[in-house]
Amino acid sequence: MNTEINLKNINKLAIPALIAGVAEPILSLTDTAIIGNIEVNAAESLAAVGVVGTFISMLIWVLGQTRSAISSIVSQHLGADQLDKVKNLPAQAIFIITSVSILIIITTLPFASQIFKLYNASDLILDYSVDYYRIRVFGFPFTLFTIAVFGTFRGLQNTFYPMIIAIIGTIVNIVLDFILVYGIEGFIEPMYIKGAAWASVVAQITMAFTAGMFLLAKTDISLRITFPFNKEIKNFILMILNLFVRTIALNATLYFATRFATSYGTEYIAAYTIAINLWFLGAFIIDGYASAGNILSGKFLGAKNYKKLVELSRFLMKCGIGVGIILFIVGLLSYNFIGAVFTKDQAVLTEFYKIFWIVMAMQPFCALAFIYDGIFKGMGKMKFLRNLLLLSTVLVFIPILFLLDSFDLKLYAVFIALTLWIIARGIPLIIKFRQLFLSLSQKT
Repeated sequence: MNTEINLKNINKLAIPALIAGVAEPILSLTDTAIIGNIEVNAAESLAAVGVVGTFISMLIWVLGQTRSAISSIVSQHLGADQLDKVKNLPAQAIFIITSVSILIIITTLPFASQIFKLYNASDLILDYSVDYYRIRVFGFPFTLFTIAVFGTFRGLQNTFYPMIIAIIGTIVNIVLDFILVYGIEGFIEPMYIKGAAWASVVAQITMAFTAGMFLLAKTDISLRITFPFNKEIKNFILMILNLFVRTIALNATLYFATRFATSYGTEYIAAYTIAINLWFLGAFIIDGYASAGNILSGKFLGAKNYKKLVELSRFLMKCGIGVGIILFIVGLLSYNFIGAVFTKDQAVLTEFYKIFWIVMAMQPFCALAFIYDGIFKGMGKMKFLRNLLLLSTVLVFIPILFLLDSFDLKLYAVFIALTLWIIARGIPLIIKFRQLFLSLSQKT
């Protein structure tokens, strides 16, 4: 593709990546909105979706880092005109990661109740969490398969097919949500929270099947596993391990946030569930441009075109901040009615509206952090990303959360701590990038 750094070319990558990325939070938001409006125990069901969603997101984010690792390796080889050397890598990566996911299913299913007690879930919320998880988790290997295929397409500078796959999965999930959660009178009994779980699983299977078909039909990449392992598999595993540790730190942040919100009461965890899913939505919208950075930075680094790499970072920073400001404005304009989309419970809405402004104010800061995060992933700088997130979590988020909680600030404590955590992630990335590439860009 034409790699001139302008809005048209960036959007060719960013817009499809944005749409594909937004599919994941839309699935969660769909579950949230539909479950929040059921007639039986809506608040408890909504809380359960939030608790399980946090845990499943942790699993997906830990093992779903294959997308970034595969994308980085493939794009750098593409930039160096050596793509043939890694054509068998995606199939081997998929084999490794799906095998691990099956082991996780086997080891977590018997202990589902104990796992969600760690999130302070109890009584009816705990029961619903276990019911939801015992169905939803079977979509896990299919999700990881799809993510790995998406990484392959990204490495090949293609975000169009992942967008199509994500749209198909989202449509399937939304349609099945309505059918299975609410039922069809005379045909299907309402399944409530279990129906939402089955809708997600079927959507994940559909996306995996479609992703495999597109990869085989539209690329020269095979899904047949061959041995011995590609020589880049060691680099792939090292990237995964660094991202694994990084993602553990990321999910430690979400764990503490969810645990504290749950401890405040049902209306607080329900309000937190709505707010955090809207935050995820904003994050994935910004991630469209971060994905463009991920895709192009690997290619420019592989080609040793440092001037283009710096030009890319500056342009994407402007795009990301612009999108963050737009999200902030949209949030303000929709402030007084957006919560009602997800629940009619006034106690939940009261707590949600108290902190929604913080979620919106975070968006420009999220833009900086996510844009440079994507660039560093594309360049394969996983070790630095690992160390930065560990420090941000241990030295910023956790101490500030405990401090503000001691003043009984409840959800204010959670979302203020998240905001400062995002800032602590973004600023060092900008500084490090400039140290690495500004002088090199002036020589090319």
